[in-house]
Amino acid sequence: MAKVIPGRFTAQADEAFVVFIIGIRVNKFFAFRRWIPAAMEMGPMLRTLFKHPEKGMLGAQTFFYWRGIALVQYWRSFEDLEKFARDKGDPHLEAWRRFNKNIGSDGSVGIWHETFLVEAGKYEALSGSLQKLYAHPILFFMRREVIQ
Repeated sequence: MAKVIPGRFTAQADEAFVVFIIGIRVNKFFAFRRWIPAAMEMGPMLRTLFKHPEKGMLGAQTFFYWRGIALVQYWRSFEDLEKFARDKGDPHLEAWRRFNKNIGSDGSVGIWHETFLVEAGKYEALSGSLQKLYAHPILFFMRREVIQ
């Protein structure tokens, strides 16, 4: 079992950042040939982003829910996020094209995302006695402070 980071922590950021929430929902469970390839597209994107922090993603965490997967990602700026989404040299644009060509609006798989620009000091982040794997990613790219 991974080591627990004891105590309670909060995070402080001196600059604005972006929270990007993206997900996939399986609408037709037995349409395996539709939703499995769509779900697998996120792996190459995340590997690229973790390998190249200069692209602007600061951290991410994956969540599983009934019939879907969601990711909460933290980005340095909206411009960095948009550049990654549209750059022909990065994996997202081609994955998006494949999704539209192979699935489109057939209803087998739903996709969604939300983007939030967070101003410095206008958020709250708290983590208490969690393993690093489960602690909020925001605590690892910002200045951490111990709460007494």
